[in-house]
Amino acid sequence: MLENVETRLTSSGPTSSIQVRELTLTDVVRSLRSGWGDFMAYPSHAVMLAIIYPIVGLLIARVLHGYSFLPLLFPLSAGFALLGPFAAIVFYDLSRRRERGDILSAANVLDIIRSASSGAIGLLGAMLAVLFLTWVATAQSIYNAFFGFAPVFSMPAFLEHVISTADGHRFLLAWCAAGLMFAIMAFSISVVSFAALIDRRASATDAILISLRVIARNPITMALWGLICAGLLAVAIAPFFLGLAVVMPVLGHATWHLYRKAVSCA
Repeated sequence: MLENVETRLTSSGPTSSIQVRELTLTDVVRSLRSGWGDFMAYPSHAVMLAIIYPIVGLLIARVLHGYSFLPLLFPLSAGFALLGPFAAIVFYDLSRRRERGDILSAANVLDIIRSASSGAIGLLGAMLAVLFLTWVATAQSIYNAFFGFAPVFSMPAFLEHVISTADGHRFLLAWCAAGLMFAIMAFSISVVSFAALIDRRASATDAILISLRVIARNPITMALWGLICAGLLAVAIAPFFLGLAVVMPVLGHATWHLYRKAVSCA
């Protein structure tokens, strides 16, 4: 089935000139090491650009606590994984420039806005935003279906109910299943899409097809990559979102290197 997908995606259009290589576990490990190397080489760029993520996370937590929307804390936190590929475009570009030996400066960030693919980047980012909002609405609907519209004022009490009751177990299963579905959709259309748009002039459709081709050629390796990203983001979110200041840029840089290992022009 995956071979059929590969054949269809390479049959015509701009993506037909793109070759997708087979990836290995070694490629994943090297990409992570290279991502860490980029982060260490330009920590001031990365930290300054990534600091918005923990700030937004803390604000979300405070707003949810104040308005008693605690059940939405997890869905909104998970949104970092859905929107992460778009938020990391600056890190892709930093890695690309470092790879080429360019002199980096804060002004380089504006080049992304002026790039030929800026429209496609915006469109793909909007698609992820719609996916994120749909996920939050779905999570709220699942909560309402199990617990009604009563607000939750105590997270410990809510978690105890979810963990210790049969209804809570069914709710958690439904929540996780829905979240997994949205995560797979976001991952499939964006895992290397933004990196491709930074690297070459392409449409949003072309970029999505490149991502799908990479996954079709490397289903196990890319599934492992998705699990690594999800695990690192979960760990980063746990300490009041502060870990995102490091994890987001490292994953962004690493994704660029994984893209470069997976994709080449014919």
